[in-house]
Amino acid sequence: MNYKVMSYSEKDTIELAQNIESEKFPNMVICLTGDLGSGKTIFAKGFASALEVEEEVTSPTFNIIKEYTSGEMPLYHMDVYRLDQNKEEIGIEEYYTKGGVTIIEWADMIESILPEERMDIKFKISEENEDARTIIITPYGQKYEDVCEAVL
Repeated sequence: MNYKVMSYSEKDTIELAQNIESEKFPNMVICLTGDLGSGKTIFAKGFASALEVEEEVTSPTFNIIKEYTSGEMPLYHMDVYRLDQNKEEIGIEEYYTKGGVTIIEWADMIESILPEERMDIKFKISEENEDARTIIITPYGQKYEDVCEAVL
């Protein structure tokens, strides 16, 4: 089942992230997709803020993975846009079971190594209003379905 949410501002996207964060659990994996500038990093920042991460959260485009450990639980923020064919060799899959929350931007680029149970969130920029986003959330697994039922 898909859940559709409209966001009309960065504030709306941050609020969605904070609501999902309120139902977080160890080894949660959130996979973000969407065009450049559609809200993926804003979502990650909102989630990190609610998790009480002290560091400034920025897109890990050139680092690929940034680890934030100052919050309620570890946050592993990934941007896999620049990964080449050797995606299996950098150890992304190890993060799925490290007890924190993993947020992956451009997750569709590593679909073959994503866990079966996860939450996919797709951001689509509105053609009528450049500030509006259609956000489609697809939970895979009972824990993720429970999160969606609790907050959406």
